Amino acid sequence: MPLTDTQIKGLRPASSPVKRSDGGGLHLFVSPAGGKLWRLSYRYDGKQKTLALGAYPAVSLADARLKRADAKKLLESGIDPAQQAKVEKTNKLIASTNTFAAIADEFLAKTEREGKAAATLTKKRWLLGMAKAELGRRPISEINAAEILVPLRKVEAQGNYETARRLRAVIGQVFRYAIATARAENDPTFGLKGALTAPTVTHRAALTEKKAFGGLLRAIWGYEGKPETRAALQLMALLYPRPGELRQAEWNEFDLDGGVWTIPVTRTKMRREHRKPLPAPAVDILGDLHKLTGYGRLILPSIQSPLRPMSENTLNAALRRMGFTSAEATAHGFRATASTLLNESGKWLPDAIEAELAHVGADEVRRAYHRAAYWDERMKMAAWWADNIEAMRHPID
Repeated sequence: MPLTDTQIKGLRPASSPVKRSDGGGLHLFVSPAGGKLWRLSYRYDGKQKTLALGAYPAVSLADARLKRADAKKLLESGIDPAQQAKVEKTNKLIASTNTFAAIADEFLAKTEREGKAAATLTKKRWLLGMAKAELGRRPISEINAAEILVPLRKVEAQGNYETARRLRAVIGQVFRYAIATARAENDPTFGLKGALTAPTVTHRAALTEKKAFGGLLRAIWGYEGKPETRAALQLMALLYPRPGELRQAEWNEFDLDGGVWTIPVTRTKMRREHRKPLPAPAVDILGDLHKLTGYGRLILPSIQSPLRPMSENTLNAALRRMGFTSAEATAHGFRATASTLLNESGKWLPDAIEAELAHVGADEVRRAYHRAAYWDERMKMAAWWADNIEAMRHPID
């Protein structure tokens, strides 16, 4: 006879275990200690087996019957319910350990092993810190797009649209790493591409007209502030590197006799070594600078500590003191100026200019070609650019 709740509640423990059947292999096992445990007896592959279904009253009579029905369906499909239960238990354990936070930390460790720049790692940690607040404890395989949208909307609500865009991108990187390591099946961030407010693109200020740029050059060469700052701005004009590449440059990167500056892979944006030809005026400026800072590792140390590089704010503040607003000139703007004027001259192959700017080419072959075949042209271009800077500083009316 099938069991009833009244019967189950009335069962009392005995000196030996008691079994009460509900039919279909389902029975309640009452231990001498008073525990009431659901069991399902069944045959699989010719063997008698037992499946634990939980304890009463946490698993009610109705729940136990549903579990019996589920087990019967598995048996009809040729699946052992006990083995299936083990698989589900293992999957839950894996899911509980493969949280978003755990996999994000693995991803960051991998990124660090790959030699990414410290600044890149710092940004990723900062962004993922915001994501962990909402998603950190969740199994990554269970996170959906709606959940990811929660931290993104919080960032957007503060008006930080570009940060929200970058946050979505780095969350997507974690998911793709999880997919590659067989702990997730899809990247929900793909479905959010159109959900975020697009940030307004603002280009870095740069003077791209010769007369205006000549005025900036005269101001730089006549700058009466710290000589290290003046030298830094002069080198930015002559060499137009990324500001961080120059500010963090070390003396061992420069071959002044050979006229070459080798920027190591750890500091270039494109994660590959970049060699720049040094025109004669740049070598002279570096020679004078060495008398001031050659005692240390950095060519442009901070005022606060010789172990820290000059900040980008130092260069931009100097430009402000010279009377140039942030809408007119920035440290990064020298790259746009050089690119514009070199291309407008018509004297140099666009690919040679791109190679000098350390931009990525169309493919790996093209990038290798940039570094090798265009070196002679880049040396000539560096000398020509230095001559033109001199001419723009001293225009002939």
